[in-house]
Parts: sequence; C-alpha cells; structure tokens
Amino acid sequence: MLDELKGISLAPDSLRCLLGAKSFQAELFKALSHAQTSVLICALYLEDDEAGRALIDALIARKTIVPNLRIDIVVDDHRARRGLIGQKDSAGNIAMYQSRIPKQMGDFRVHGVSVKTRELLGVLHLKGFVIDNEVLYSGASINNIYLHQHERYRFDRYHLINSPALAQSMRELLYDNILADDSVRILSPLTDQSRASRQQVARFKSQLTRMRYQFDGVKSGLRVTPIIGFGRTRNPLNKCILDLIKQSHSSLRICTPYFNLPNAISRALSRHLRLGKSIQIIVGDKTASDFYIPEEERFSTIGALPYLYEQSLRKFAKRKQAYIDSGQLKIELWSDAGNSFHLKGISSDHNRHLLTGNNLNPRAWALDLENGLLIQDPNSEFKAMFDAEYQHILQHTQTLSHYSQIQTISTYPKPVSKILKRISRLNANLLLKRIL
Repeated sequence: MLDELKGISLAPDSLRCLLGAKSFQAELFKALSHAQTSVLICALYLEDDEAGRALIDALIARKTIVPNLRIDIVVDDHRARRGLIGQKDSAGNIAMYQSRIPKQMGDFRVHGVSVKTRELLGVLHLKGFVIDNEVLYSGASINNIYLHQHERYRFDRYHLINSPALAQSMRELLYDNILADDSVRILSPLTDQSRASRQQVARFKSQLTRMRYQFDGVKSGLRVTPIIGFGRTRNPLNKCILDLIKQSHSSLRICTPYFNLPNAISRALSRHLRLGKSIQIIVGDKTASDFYIPEEERFSTIGALPYLYEQSLRKFAKRKQAYIDSGQLKIELWSDAGNSFHLKGISSDHNRHLLTGNNLNPRAWALDLENGLLIQDPNSEFKAMFDAEYQHILQHTQTLSHYSQIQTISTYPKPVSKILKRISRLNANLLLKRIL
C-alpha cells in the first residue's frame, strides 16, 4: 500500500512549482551560479546548441570560482554519439563536450551510460538536476527548445525541492552504483573511444534491475519517495504507477506526451472508470509532438508517429465515449502555435503526485531506465500549488467531447495515410508502439 511506503520527510515550504520553460531556465542557471559542493545533471542528452553550450560555460565559470566543485553530467551514451535525426554525418554532442570543457579542469566529467546495446532497445531516461541540497526535477533535456532559448519551446513540468536527504540519496545512487560501473564511458575528458561491450552492458542491465535509492524514511506525513525502475518485471516505478491508479479513491490526473499506454495502465484505467471514479487525461495534440512535421515541410517516415499516436487516442476515446458523455472521463488536447508538449506525471485524489520523466508508454514500461519522485501529501498542503500548475497547463488545451473530433486515417496527408495503412496491413503497429 502506498500509505505505508517510506519517504523522505518534507517541510511545507520545501517544494516549488515553476510555470514554464523560461522559469526553468532562469532557476537552473541561478542554482548553478551558486553551487558550492556538487552539481549532478541527469538527462537524455545535452545538445550542442546555444543552450547546451551556455550551460557548459556556466559550469566552467562556476568551477573557476569554486575549484573544488564536483560536476557530473550523465547522458545516454548512444544519444551522445549521434547527431539529430537526419544528420547522418554529425559527430554528435560528444564533440562539443570534448572541445568545450578544459581537459585540465578536474572533477568535471560527462558520463555516457548504455542501458542496452542499441538506442532503439532502450536508453538512459533518468531525470534530475541535483545541485548541492536542492533537486530541480523535470522531464526536460538540455537544448534550445527545452530552455525556450528563442521563440519556440517544449513544454514540460518543473519542480524545485529543497531537501538535503533527497539530494544525497539521488547522488549516492548515481555515484556508487551507476557511474562506478565499468560499462559507463567518460565522454569528457575522453580517455577511451570505445563503446561498452555486450558483456559489460549485460552485467549492467542485471544490476540495474536491483538498484534502489537508499534513504532513512518515514511512513507518515508530507514526504517524497525517489523511485527507479528498469524492465518489464519487478519494476518499482511501474508498480508505483499502477498502485496510484488502483488506490485512488475518486480522481486521477494524467499527463503524457504520446498517447500510447501500456496494456497494464489501460486495464487499470478501465477498472477505475467502471468503479465510478473520474479521470482527466492531458495529452499533446499531434501538432504538439516533437516528431510532427508540418505539411508544407519535406516529409520523412518519423513524421508518421504523431498520427499513429493520435489513432490510438481515437480508438481509446471511442471505447470510452459513454464516460466522456457523462463527464467522468475528460480528455484535454494541448496545442500552442507550433510549440511542443512533453509533460508527464500522475496526480491522485489531490494528495499524491508522481513527478517523472516516464512517458507512460510501452517503451518506458519495459525498455528505458526511468525514475520518478512520489510526493505524498496526506493533509493536502501542496494542493493549491498543484491546482495552479494544472490550471496553467490547461490554458492551451481543448476538451475532447466526442471521438469523432479526431481525424481518421483517410483524412491525413497522403504520405502519412500511406504509411499507416501499410503498417496496419503488415500488423506492425503493435510492434512499433512497443519500441517507439
């Protein structure tokens, strides 16, 4: 039972919610400018663009002032060694790490982690910016769009937690377990060009399934529980997600960027609705997907993904139309003038909140290394703050009143409908949804 799950005790003023990518950027750079002992950044990638270079430069500047500052940036190794989709000849972000970070600057490392032998089969998807005694938790990686460097932004969630015990727990798992493994490569300063071997990755995978955050916890009151999960079975984060749904008394709020729910979550939500409880799902419109390609631009196969996810949403809404009609199920579609949507998380009964980078899709459920922070708030001390966050999110949503509002395949642009019909004919949609 979640009521008995241990967590790290929190003070009522220890959590702040940041509203928007600009606020996230400002708070991140402010925290870096005051760092005294350690900076640990976990993200899928740190991009070689203006925002990524600015972050590296900010860290260099701070370490020049505080020479004993330990800096560790942890990214997915596969992602670091390639360019953006379509940039076949790019050396990847690793080139920027090596050229920009002074080699003589000790205790400043970029680590590449491989959780599978190929990126398609799974990536490091841990999140968290741990700076001294604070944890800035977001599903965002580091690039121009996530940090709203220019006009476009990728909308995420951003929470700042002041908790020395939480920061220490998150550091210890990375330092003592992940970064100490011989499969992890130091990408800067680079001493070894080789990738992790199959044998090293296999041993590391086995260890990942047993890793847990360590802390002295309490079982009551306002508290936060850091949770790590990897693999389809014996995954504490997956269990927490299902427990949040199953143990909810009245209402759920769910954010996901791509509507492609694992079967276990779909079944749990169906049962929740049958029991007369309410659900609000906030999902990005297909035009708010980071894979969406406007019709006037040159199309590539990856651009069919938002449409594939939209068809999953249409089928779900069609099956649940009676619940939509009664108001028990609300589906909110987010869209904001060419910007993209990357929100994830679950809130249950206004007193339990899962902050996570988990996309709530089959890939996160079975392939990627994920984490999350479960906040238990039995006296609803954070209710007003989370309500304000959701009201901010809903500013750019439209409520789906009927499944027929969602387009059918026949109305899509010809290149998209051709691909989706071929996928359907080959019965490949189930396989694709498991890995994308």
